[in-house]
Amino acid sequence: MRRVGSIIATVVLVSAHLALAQNRSLKVVLDPAQTQIHWKVSSGLHPTNGTFKLKSGEFLLNPATGIAEGEILVDATTGESGNAARDKRMQDEVLESNRYPAIFFHPAHLKGALKAEEGTQELTADGTFNIHGADHPMQMPLKVQVSAETLTATTRFTVPYVAWGMKNPSKFLFRVGKQVEIEVTAKGSIKQVD
Repeated sequence: MRRVGSIIATVVLVSAHLALAQNRSLKVVLDPAQTQIHWKVSSGLHPTNGTFKLKSGEFLLNPATGIAEGEILVDATTGESGNAARDKRMQDEVLESNRYPAIFFHPAHLKGALKAEEGTQELTADGTFNIHGADHPMQMPLKVQVSAETLTATTRFTVPYVAWGMKNPSKFLFRVGKQVEIEVTAKGSIKQVD
């Protein structure tokens, strides 16, 4: 009888441990030095391309519920295209980065199950994208590759900057598109936390 009770107690403890392990959160920390943010906007005969720099990125995710919290922060003042005059106009007139130096995404929910296991995963992040001081709901499709405790995530999305209240920099003979295509390749670490 004592042996049966001992076996039952062991099974209960192991089951409780497994349930807790499956409900552990995942912490993702992005590495700014290994993250690339590219943008493209149509303008005249050919598109204009440029980059931004990630300042920081960290969030927690509950894999059981998909609930996420944290922030991915881009330094708006780092936006550049390689043309000093155009970049100054973008910073001063469009982004107004002296007033709005931060562009960020606050994830709220992840559709699909991000796992700390190796392999490629397709997910969608729902959250709030803030640019030029205003929040906008956004869904980002994500392709995530996990290897050991490292993570590489890629996404593409569109920012309709004119519809979101920013100035269109078009001039009489120089026309600029009203939306910007963004492509991100982010690298960082992923680990389970209590």
